[in-house]
Amino acid sequence: MRSRRGRTGSKGAARFGAVVAGVSIAALLGGVPAAADEAQGRIDNNNGTQGHRVNLGHGYAGMKTVLFKLDLDGGNSLRSYCVEIDVPIDPKRSMQERPWDEFPNPDSPFHENRNEINWVLHHGYPASDLDALAGVLTEQGAELHDGLDQKEAIAATQAAVWHYSDGKNLDRDNPVKGDDADADADVLALYDYLTGEANVGIGEQPAPALELTPEEIAGNAGERLGPFTVSTTGDITGLSSELPEGVTLTDSEGNELDGGDIADGTEIYVDVPADAQDGEGSFELQASAHLDTGRLFVSENYDRKPAQSLIVAASQRTKLTAGAGVQWQAAPQPTSPPETTTPEAPSTTSQVAAPPTTEAPVSPQASEDFLAQTGFSALTPILIGVGLVGAGVAALLLQRRRKNA
Repeated sequence: MRSRRGRTGSKGAARFGAVVAGVSIAALLGGVPAAADEAQGRIDNNNGTQGHRVNLGHGYAGMKTVLFKLDLDGGNSLRSYCVEIDVPIDPKRSMQERPWDEFPNPDSPFHENRNEINWVLHHGYPASDLDALAGVLTEQGAELHDGLDQKEAIAATQAAVWHYSDGKNLDRDNPVKGDDADADADVLALYDYLTGEANVGIGEQPAPALELTPEEIAGNAGERLGPFTVSTTGDITGLSSELPEGVTLTDSEGNELDGGDIADGTEIYVDVPADAQDGEGSFELQASAHLDTGRLFVSENYDRKPAQSLIVAASQRTKLTAGAGVQWQAAPQPTSPPETTTPEAPSTTSQVAAPPTTEAPVSPQASEDFLAQTGFSALTPILIGVGLVGAGVAALLLQRRRKNA
């Protein structure tokens, strides 16, 4: 089920830092968060299932065989066998899953025979039930005595594992401690099948995993933040989130998601409303996957003090989790440009008075150019004088003519 809790305000960055720190610490402690190769647990030494004691030659008579119960953190339990016959069990110490290449004893035959060990586990008990094993042995011509019981199946399967992991061989003349001929025959028949020509080996299977990438994303309100990509070999069983009201987990189209919508390859987005304030949040996926037969578990602090390593004898489902964080800032507010006033154009119908002009006083000059510019000519008085003289002469001449007449 999804849960939400509002987480906004000035403390958002600090809380987001805690989310990121948690993811980072998980990575430092063991690689990709929630991958199955980080499974941890402890041996439940009181609830293992006992098999017959077996004889493996000089110095290894009456070896106890047990189908161990390994309780994982988170509640699941696995059934497993020993792969280090000379190393004691320490039920007080935690065990962590490791890839085969990290088997802690570099000189062990385990390294060269691990594929054959895995084949034994996939074809022995309890990966195959008692009736199935009895049927296979009968088809091969073995004569079983009242079928195959659990103690015989455990003894034969553990002895076959030790054959490859520690180079120990079952005593063919006296396979089982005590005087039980029927058990001797049944255990030897299954041991021969598991270590015979049929055993062609099985390589290590990839560990179940659940991963979200990237671990965190930051952005702005009003955006669809993502994608977070899901990678898993299991089945998604749940989705939980700590997101403010209105912030949702969606696909790329904005459709809200729940756990049933998510699978390997799904892309998840965090849709933040445009009016959201600064904030942060996180979400987590839960998944269920098979922790496969053949997975190796090694005791913590093995380098300081060795303790028996175990190998998974039957596939079990285990719980996986992976989470991611997101942070956003409030959307930037748009800024308006300052208002500008455009002057109005003058009306074409209005009269605009011309600015007054002041004429400078004019001084008389002899320059013709100046006289021409003022409209006054120096010839004017001369011409008037000439006209008056002419008129006077004409009047005298006229008066004389009248006297002579």
